[in-house]
Amino acid sequence: MAHIPYGYKMVNGKAEVDEEQAEAVRKLFDGYIAGLGLKSAAENAGLDIFHGSAGRMLRNTHYLGDKYYPTIIDRERFDKAEEIRIARASSLGRVRELQAAPKPVAETRFTMPFVERKFADPFEQAEYTYSLIESEVAIVE
Repeated sequence: MAHIPYGYKMVNGKAEVDEEQAEAVRKLFDGYIAGLGLKSAAENAGLDIFHGSAGRMLRNTHYLGDKYYPTIIDRERFDKAEEIRIARASSLGRVRELQAAPKPVAETRFTMPFVERKFADPFEQAEYTYSLIESEVAIVE
């Protein structure tokens, strides 16, 4: 495990809730739901972090609990914070649809004369064979 999320501590190889940190996480969620901005909610919770880190904490599903991490935030509080986060981002025009990258098209038109066997070494024969390829693809500048 590369990093244990804020609000947890490792005890005998298992993640356990660090109650002091977990209370700060709960205050972060509550402050954000109450209308504070990310940075202000973090400061109110006693966290000295940037707004980007606070936003990542609000989206961290480990706080809901899973096989490895115990629950810190209930589903209702988590969903409410996410709903508010999306609404704020939308109102500020910060939501954009990701567009799929165009699929690259490999140009496959080429000419090649008859290949005769010239080398016993397969690598040398392959090098010779590839050297005979003449491309018909027009280079567009």
